[in-house]
Amino acid sequence: MRHPIVQAPMAGGGSGPALVAAVAGAGGLGFLAGGYKSAAGLRAEIERTRRRTAEFGVNLFVPPGPGAGVDPAAIEEYRERLVPEAGRLGADLGEPSGGDDDWDAKVADLLADPVPVVSFTFGRPDREVVEAFRERGSLVVVTVTTPEEARAVPAADALCLQGSEAGGHRGSFANADPPAHGVRRLLAAVREVTDLPLIAAGGLASREDVADVLAAGAVAAQLGTAFLRTPESGAHPVHKAALADPRFTATTMTRAFSGRPARGLVNRFIVEHGPYAPAAYPQVHNMTTPLRRAAAEHGDPDAMALWAGEGFRSAADRPAAEVVEGLLPSGQ
Repeated sequence: MRHPIVQAPMAGGGSGPALVAAVAGAGGLGFLAGGYKSAAGLRAEIERTRRRTAEFGVNLFVPPGPGAGVDPAAIEEYRERLVPEAGRLGADLGEPSGGDDDWDAKVADLLADPVPVVSFTFGRPDREVVEAFRERGSLVVVTVTTPEEARAVPAADALCLQGSEAGGHRGSFANADPPAHGVRRLLAAVREVTDLPLIAAGGLASREDVADVLAAGAVAAQLGTAFLRTPESGAHPVHKAALADPRFTATTMTRAFSGRPARGLVNRFIVEHGPYAPAAYPQVHNMTTPLRRAAAEHGDPDAMALWAGEGFRSAADRPAAEVVEGLLPSGQ
């Protein structure tokens, strides 16, 4: 990395090989999102990325632990609530199934053919997993959202501190309503409990934001929403347009689309269904996937998951390299 800019992994298509390579070419570090893909699908993206750059990271979702139970009755009640929504969109609801996001196969594949950096979200990987990656030469980054999570990480090369301002899913270890630690407050608190290098994430959108977190002790700033409208982004055109649409004025945290807390633009689906969504991930995610896909096909932003951080108004339709350049503090 020539510059302390990290492009966040954005599951669902936002951060594919084109964006990762563009950020790397501009001197930052780009991340492929491994979530929602099979191990084979992720490997195909890794190979496409390698044809463009050798310097990149891959993010994995840590599967829920054995104590992460869900309420089947609550899931069924939410499913019934979404039946009219499915009818309106001409789609079928997906099965509210669980799963581990092909965790074992992805870990085995990345250990067999390592990438420079591996990061983890939604939990703390076992010490054995972390040490195995480090032995294979991969730097390991673990996402945390509280000082307590930071203290519980058994080993890592760095921590990604995700403040409550961040777009998309909260990377918290448990599927609970997390404390609302803003990134600057989180940076100060975690610095008290660890000497690991810290990457700051959460609503960062400007050169001043980046300079601020670097001055507070972060080694790099991670941004996702800032890159969503770039030509290299794989975000759906309806999502890109919504980020600049004046009728979308705010973001909020919701379980409406996935059953896990995530920040997105306030739209009709969130307002109508968010208060009733159960804490059930990935069950709710799998159930709403056909609805979200149909909404995108119909060009309906009010039924899509428009993930965005609090700094979404600064996201610009310009090349990723220019975004990186525009984020650099003086002297970087």
